[in-house]
Amino acid sequence: MSERPISDYAMLSDCRSAALVSTEGSVDWLCLPRFDSPAVFARLLDPDAGHFSIRPAGPAEASRRYLPQSLVLETTFRTPTGTVVLLDAMALGRRERGHAMGQSSPGVLLRHITCTRGQVDITVEYAPRPEFGLIRPVMTPTRRGLLARGGAQSLTLATDLTFQQTGSTARTDITLQAGGRHAFALSAASAWGPAPETWSQRRIRRRLRDTGASWHSWSRLHEAYTGPWQEHVRHSGRVLRGLSYLPTGAIVAAVTTSLPESVGGTRNWDYRYTWVRDASLTLQALATATCRQEKTDFFTFLAQAAATQLERGADLQVMYGIGGERDLSERILPHLAGWRGSTPVRIGNDAWRQRQLDVYGELLDAAHQTLPHDVPLDAPVGDFLRQCAEAAARHWADPDQGIWEGRGPGRHFLHSKLMCWVALDRAVDLAAALGAQDRVAEWRHVREQIRDAIENEGFSQQAGAFTQAFGSRRLDASALMLPLVGFLPADDPRVLSTVEAIARQLSDSRGLVRRYLEDDIDHDEGTFLLCTFWLAQALALTGQTARARQVFDNALTHANDVGLLPEEVDTHTGEALGNFPQAFSHIGLINAAHAIRAAEAAHGPSPGARPDSSR
Repeated sequence: MSERPISDYAMLSDCRSAALVSTEGSVDWLCLPRFDSPAVFARLLDPDAGHFSIRPAGPAEASRRYLPQSLVLETTFRTPTGTVVLLDAMALGRRERGHAMGQSSPGVLLRHITCTRGQVDITVEYAPRPEFGLIRPVMTPTRRGLLARGGAQSLTLATDLTFQQTGSTARTDITLQAGGRHAFALSAASAWGPAPETWSQRRIRRRLRDTGASWHSWSRLHEAYTGPWQEHVRHSGRVLRGLSYLPTGAIVAAVTTSLPESVGGTRNWDYRYTWVRDASLTLQALATATCRQEKTDFFTFLAQAAATQLERGADLQVMYGIGGERDLSERILPHLAGWRGSTPVRIGNDAWRQRQLDVYGELLDAAHQTLPHDVPLDAPVGDFLRQCAEAAARHWADPDQGIWEGRGPGRHFLHSKLMCWVALDRAVDLAAALGAQDRVAEWRHVREQIRDAIENEGFSQQAGAFTQAFGSRRLDASALMLPLVGFLPADDPRVLSTVEAIARQLSDSRGLVRRYLEDDIDHDEGTFLLCTFWLAQALALTGQTARARQVFDNALTHANDVGLLPEEVDTHTGEALGNFPQAFSHIGLINAAHAIRAAEAAHGPSPGARPDSSR
């Protein structure tokens, strides 16, 4: 089984698919040509499921970083005899800049190693295992590399090196002198068409430079944020861009499947799809004056993916495939051992069948924050958003599975009711843009009904807090959203007591926040970084900026060496858990940093905070 820590990996992305690279220079996860395609390398989930490693043959000290304003990864290996630098990237389209970045990505993994000092013995091992390790392809040497055929794909590895083959694994051992370098390009094509194009050494190096320039250009247009944790916020924006599927405008929740919520547990889900909730919040986190194309693409994608569902009276699905697919039926891959023995390994996600009423609020809140309020929207988008408001008004009193996607019977979750209130509140403001002025009176009436229900049934006197569900005394971190969405002011006594109860009862010894406490969840489920950032944001709104900073910093310590955040943190060991990197966590970071900056502007900086302490 795979033992390597989740935090050991760095992400590469071309805004269509993604790879994960370990500190030892091994690509242990790669899906081509899309995020949700079957993996070509999946050693992340099973040691025999494929990898592509480039590393020193002997002991080495590794350090790494993303090149400035990019997701081009630089890993430096220092050995007793010399130093080598490995560059890794997913190729972006030639000379793409700004908003166009990723639109014509060729679906190619680029790797380049250079000796910068002395000499170093290097081992290159290439073990493609298409379809999550089910296929061991037949490999054939070509004039410029290796061709691997098997199953539905053929893979071409462009290289100037000669490999020795053992079955479906190719390996070569070389010595690099100072100034020596080699480049690699891995591409995929249909097994029934022409073989993938082979890239020359010169072309690989040129495209690496082009890819870095494309990331720089996009970053310059999307780095409006200045203030606390500036570099972390800007980097999180790039990570969220890397989770975007540019052909449709969809945004994946994470690039992996089946990394567990507890070691050895069974809560192992496929996150390589677009959740309406996650994508809406991602859009808000990316919302700057220059994000017009991202806004248009996302809302158009959802309007098309959900076409006719709401018209027929059906619920809006909570998630879709990145190409707009609706059926994401789940199945198990029994041949994979799972990360640290955490099985089953799943592809697909049956949460697509669930009812989650909160999605209407997240969607209309994203529209409210990112679209004009007084200009009529294009008919498909306007019609879709108006139907979402109507669905929230019609179904808010129904039970559902809630934000945490419980797989038991539906309940009356407070968060779901709250987000239906948000849907109608934002729809009232957007009425002119939606062409729905005639619906405003009814939407206001239902909005007040929801408010009354939440205030009368959602607050527990025994718990001294708003709770998980109507009539419950169990705490849930999602109640922190009450002030964050403007339902109640942050200084409302019920909000203050809720924030304190969650901080006291759901926080672990590291100051990280569990999403809830219940008897029927896996015993060792980790704390959620999103919930921790929610607490930081809520504390900032209450004016407790020093505490907000402390909670934020507690969460931030669990970013890895290249600034990537997991979904959860093990309460015992502090290790990363869950699918990786997690959009929700990076969204939480951005929003909490904004809130703390605004609170400090209003209330003054936290005592003892240095101006540059979080840059």
